[in-house]
Amino acid sequence: MRRNVIETVLGAVVLIVAGVFLAFAYNSSDLRPVAGYKITARFNAVDGLTVGSDVRVGGVKIGSVVGQSIDLESYQAVVVMSIRPDIGLPVDSVATVSSEGLLGGKYIRIDPGASKTHLANGSELAETRDIVSLEEMLGKVIFLVTDELENGG
Repeated sequence: MRRNVIETVLGAVVLIVAGVFLAFAYNSSDLRPVAGYKITARFNAVDGLTVGSDVRVGGVKIGSVVGQSIDLESYQAVVVMSIRPDIGLPVDSVATVSSEGLLGGKYIRIDPGASKTHLANGSELAETRDIVSLEEMLGKVIFLVTDELENGG
C-alpha cells in the first residue's frame, strides 16, 4: 500500500512540473495572438498561411493573422490581421506572404511606406504581393533546363 502512495505522489509531482514547464514555454514564446487594431489585405494566393501566423516588419512580430476568407466576387483570399496598437503603419505599406525558409511556415511581411497617414482600425492595405510557391519555382527551373537541353544549349 505504501508503494502505491509514493507512486501517486511522484506522478502528481511529475504532472505539476510538466504543467509549470508548459505554462513557462507558452508565456515565453510569442504564440498568443496580438490584441490591437484590425486591418485586411487581399491576395491571389496565401498558400500555407494560417490563422495565428505572424505579421512582421523588419523581421519583428507586430501582429497576427486572425482570420481568412474568400471574396466570392473576385475569388481573392481576404486576410484579417491584428496589429499592435503602438505600431502605426503608413497607408501605402505593402504586404507580402513570405516564407520562414525552405521548410518553415508562412508569415505576412509588411514593408512600410512613406505616407504620413496611418492605417486605422478596419482599413485595407491597397497593395499586396503574392507568394511564389516552391512548386512554381521548381517547375520554372525544370522547364528552363529541359528547354535549354532540347535546343542544344
